[in-house]
Amino acid sequence: MKRIISVPYLIWMAVFTVVPLIMVAYFAFTDSEGRFTLINVANVSRYTNIFIRSIGFAAVATVICLIIAYPLCYILSKLDRKYQGTVLMIVMLPMWMNYLLRTYAWMTLLGNNGIINQIISFMGFEPVKMLNTSGAVILGMVYNYLPFMILPIYSVMVKIDESVLTAAKDLGCNARAVLFRVVLPSTFPGITSGITMVFVPAISTFIISRMLGGGSHMLIGDLIEMQFLGNAYNPNLGAAISLVLMVIILLIMSILNQFDNEDDRVLM
Repeated sequence: MKRIISVPYLIWMAVFTVVPLIMVAYFAFTDSEGRFTLINVANVSRYTNIFIRSIGFAAVATVICLIIAYPLCYILSKLDRKYQGTVLMIVMLPMWMNYLLRTYAWMTLLGNNGIINQIISFMGFEPVKMLNTSGAVILGMVYNYLPFMILPIYSVMVKIDESVLTAAKDLGCNARAVLFRVVLPSTFPGITSGITMVFVPAISTFIISRMLGGGSHMLIGDLIEMQFLGNAYNPNLGAAISLVLMVIILLIMSILNQFDNEDDRVLM
């Protein structure tokens, strides 16, 4: 019975996961005539600076999301149960709007004649260039992906039994010790899930960098999109870049999982 139930899932995985991966690998290791070649993978090294920039931007956005989300989740978990759902809905409310619309709204806010600069000018200061900067790109990532950090951390933190924290205090732990020895280890699975859910889409985004970066801060997603849809049409190179990006993400996630496993062993 279990095998029968799993058949639709296996078919879904084969059609939408396995087959696309095979196609990416095929295009990455072939030329335009279908002949095997390693030139595409070798040419990826020409875009090392873009890979470094993308990883850096995604890492900074992920860290900022974690810094914002963790105390917010802690405060949210301490609220009365009847208020937690309301506050969580407010946090998730922007996700109900279209992704492009949310990003475009930031263009209106950060523009040279945008609302923020109008307020700055009204206060007697010179307008600040905010749009088409690296800071605007990172801000867009944080704004769009912050809920993906909040949800997994909150779902783990809200399950921490209050009696465990009370017991830690009774055993002599101060507030700092309770945070670092009890709360933080208990929420590490949520942290790793949140980092994954933020870092992966952030490193491969292209809409945010194009709209808020003005094309002057090209990321890996922009580069891949150019190879498939731009004037420099080269799907083989685009597939090779995508394949290298997947390998990088898998390596980073495997390293992160090692920390997660070490934390589990400490708790045991």
